[in-house]
Amino acid sequence: MALEPSQRGKNAQASPIRRLSPYADAAKARGLRVFHLNIGQPDIPTPPRMLEAYRHFDDKVLAYGASEGSLPYRTALAKYYNGLSALSAIAPVLPSQVLVTVGGSEALQFAIAATCDIGDEILVAEPYYPNYKGFAQILGVATRAITTSAADGFALTAEQVRAAIGPKTRALIISSPGNPTGAVMNAANLREVGEVCRSAGIFFVCDEVYRDFVYDGSGRAPSVLWQPGLEDCAILVDSVSKRYSACGARVGCLVTRNPAIYAAVLKFAQTRLSPPVIDQFAALAALDTPQAETDAHIADYKRRRDALVAGLCAIPGVRAQTPAGAFYLMVELPVPDAEKFCIWLLEQFQLDGETVMFAPADGFYATPGLGKNQVRAAYVLEVPKLQRACQVLTAALAQYPDCLH
Repeated sequence: MALEPSQRGKNAQASPIRRLSPYADAAKARGLRVFHLNIGQPDIPTPPRMLEAYRHFDDKVLAYGASEGSLPYRTALAKYYNGLSALSAIAPVLPSQVLVTVGGSEALQFAIAATCDIGDEILVAEPYYPNYKGFAQILGVATRAITTSAADGFALTAEQVRAAIGPKTRALIISSPGNPTGAVMNAANLREVGEVCRSAGIFFVCDEVYRDFVYDGSGRAPSVLWQPGLEDCAILVDSVSKRYSACGARVGCLVTRNPAIYAAVLKFAQTRLSPPVIDQFAALAALDTPQAETDAHIADYKRRRDALVAGLCAIPGVRAQTPAGAFYLMVELPVPDAEKFCIWLLEQFQLDGETVMFAPADGFYATPGLGKNQVRAAYVLEVPKLQRACQVLTAALAQYPDCLH
């Protein structure tokens, strides 16, 4: 008799971002060019300072590092986070409140594990980053979704959170700017939602990986670290992946002023020994990236956003809203089953040797049936490539047998 995996393994959700990769690989093996709008892998160059740091790492032994991360890097991160504050009334972040992780992914896992026991639940605002549910499932934690809508700009209100909190709820996890919606919570909204969490005795986990990616001219998105009264319940998750276009570096962090949560997370960190030593060395250098360089990249992403939204909205039957931040948007297609269409794009369609790949959106929802005709698109390619991807999509929908328009 063949040995079987655990029920946890059997029930795990395949990533909607990556689960169609075999179809894309097969398309490229046939000689097609695939425009990857499925994944948030920017083509913006990694900062030269970061790459130079890799080249100049010269330790004679590549030894284990501290489980909580190197002190120079944590000190520099604390300085960075303190630079986000306009409120002197809140105590500054200390290096001892920063824990370096293996990407933002590990920070999310640690946050859920430190706040929830088996059988507890987290709240998420759907559509949400699928790994929230994936990490919760690995830990035996349930996910309850609060549905937001494109008509309201995917806004999450304090009233929605209050109504969703149940006896097993231990934490709310949100991203702002949002993946996959691009929604940005303003400081008042962030404070109101956080106050609901504080009053209910649950934790407020904020995924701020896309903090710099805001396109209305207001600068960075507000951070949960600097909302008064939330010091005990707020947990920040961050990463170098998007800010520095360094997804392969696998360096993130968790920040909390709650000493008991930090102590729990540190024990998890000790169990996995240490985060990457060389990548922390490079990430430390990346913190010195000039703001002008970052501003230029944000302006580039805004052009990409505008080009993709314009191209999509020009296609009959396609609907998309302009996101306020991050570099994703949810797209409604005139098809009954977006995943089936995405597979058809990779298996059966090409326009002059080119096709396009999206992430089917049903995996970004916990509520059955939602997102069935939607995809997430990432505007991480240069403007001409995004415009060409829209041309390919236009031709594909015109030929697709199950197209509804």
